[in-house]
Amino acid sequence: MEVVEVHPSVEQYAYTFGGAAPLRSVRPGQALRLWSEDAFGGSLRTTADVTSNTPPAPGLNPQTGPFFVEGAKPGDVLALHLVDLEPARDTGVSSLVPFFGGLTGTDTTALLTPSLPERTWIYHLDSARRTLAVELTAGGSREAFSVELPLDPMLGTVGVAPAAGEVRTSLVPGVFGGNLDTPQMRAGTTCYLRVNVEGALFSLGDGHYRQGEGETCGTAVEGAMTTTLVVDLVSSEQLASSSMRTTTGAPASAPATPRLEDDDHWITVGTGRPLEDAWRASQVEMVRWLRDLFGLDDLDAYQLLSQVGLAPLANVVDPAYAALAKVPKALLPAPAGGAFGGVHARLRAAASTLR
Repeated sequence: MEVVEVHPSVEQYAYTFGGAAPLRSVRPGQALRLWSEDAFGGSLRTTADVTSNTPPAPGLNPQTGPFFVEGAKPGDVLALHLVDLEPARDTGVSSLVPFFGGLTGTDTTALLTPSLPERTWIYHLDSARRTLAVELTAGGSREAFSVELPLDPMLGTVGVAPAAGEVRTSLVPGVFGGNLDTPQMRAGTTCYLRVNVEGALFSLGDGHYRQGEGETCGTAVEGAMTTTLVVDLVSSEQLASSSMRTTTGAPASAPATPRLEDDDHWITVGTGRPLEDAWRASQVEMVRWLRDLFGLDDLDAYQLLSQVGLAPLANVVDPAYAALAKVPKALLPAPAGGAFGGVHARLRAAASTLR
């Protein structure tokens, strides 16, 4: 399988999901290798750089895309299999941004307190050791505390154009995907998104060299990324076909919120505020997925999820929060045909033929 490489110019980046013209067309089954800039547009390079004195131009969270998927129509399922994520620079950056983060006042959580002081940290990549090193002491009042962390690349943003002509900034998550900021969006994962407009118009970016669950301070180890992926499509006709019907005869459903699958887990992502609503959205979507996978009714799927489900956080800092429902495959029998007819396994096999 040949790989199409795309390295956008600064002028070609998108900053919204929806409302942007396609960068190019791609076919289902095509492999892409995409370069994406970091969330700060590459503007923060030293510990002296902060967002107030080094504003990114023209904005935050530049997206590579959107890509028009030939044949995609509303009601279909876009499947994006992440084959490989490799840092495109030897440093990553994390920063405190004024009135942004999980433990400070924000515009949506107003407090009579000043913003936390701006500060930037530079993480140095050792590509041979696959580690990130950082010094955490500022101000020089004591010896620097150094730590070396494992490299764990992921994408903060993967999404499609929303429905009904809506345009959403690349800083927010939603049912269309977007700025989900989950560490599960890593190599080996297949992301399933409902197609809302002709061509799907998917974009990705916001590379993270690693991130903890919740993204507490509001930024991960942000870095430019080279992402290799395979694009595929499950049509609404395929969803209704006999090969994808559940054991009760009902057709498989397109995801209402983003779904992820890797070799070991089924995962759903819910977004919203308050955090309980993001959690509920992820749980409801997993109930629907378990129903489709195993031919259960909603209450049986609800009972099963209560006993096998995990609930890690993605982010609690963006304008909408993101929470996950995560089910280990090892706890359950293999569903007949697999999710969406076994797309994940098929794309994993296709990825092995890339050159």
